[in-house]
Amino acid sequence: MIMKSIAVALVSTALMTGAAISQTATKDRSDILDVYNDANEKIGAIEDLIVDKSSKVENVVLGVGGFLGMGEHYVAVPMDKLKWVNESVRTSSTTAADKTTVGANSGGGTTDANRPNRPARAVDEKWYPDHAVYNATKDQLKAMPQFKYN
Repeated sequence: MIMKSIAVALVSTALMTGAAISQTATKDRSDILDVYNDANEKIGAIEDLIVDKSSKVENVVLGVGGFLGMGEHYVAVPMDKLKWVNESVRTSSTTAADKTTVGANSGGGTTDANRPNRPARAVDEKWYPDHAVYNATKDQLKAMPQFKYN
């Protein structure tokens, strides 16, 4: 009877250890925000921000292409070249003039979201943009020099 108990304990320990070893730590590479071009085509996603010594975001690292985090091409683009849009992407090609842009970040310029005379925020209002717009195609971004993490 005691031998059966020892055998069950050893098998249980082996199974638990195997399950713990098989779990690998993966880095969460979730996107910060999707990026579209002027034709409303998704061209990538913001993966990271590059901040200078004065805490100002200088560049944005975009992940282009790839599938499930494999084969993704990273490029750094200047922050002031991105436009921020509050509403979701329109799929129709016959859209009215886009009044949803918050405006291009001009390195300290005021946008609609933080202008002094902005009306009070509604309780259910999103306080962050829905997506960013960058005037390029996926192929143009893939042709740019790759950003390498050191």
